[in-house]
Amino acid sequence: MSCPRISVCLAPVAANPTVRNPRILLGGQHQPTLLRHLDGWPRRKGKATAFLIQFVDEVGALAQFSNDRFDLAVFQAPSAESAEEVIGHMTRIARQGLITRR
Repeated sequence: MSCPRISVCLAPVAANPTVRNPRILLGGQHQPTLLRHLDGWPRRKGKATAFLIQFVDEVGALAQFSNDRFDLAVFQAPSAESAEEVIGHMTRIARQGLITRR
């Protein structure tokens, strides 16, 4: 399986079988670009899956989310000043994550 334009391939999320719609957080200013990173994301049992997507564009808003709230988080590369904070929140609130280039 190849992953276009990204250097990391995403694996299926190991989640509770009762959860049918993965929760995804997309962080950054350009939402269409972030949505493109979901193309080809693994499907469960070969079936199409509806995603529950939430967008956030400010680093400070990440503090409001509880631990393991999302199955996947996709963020545009943060600035050097905010990278530590973004990565810290990302690993806390999401089971999988991807940081993209701008």
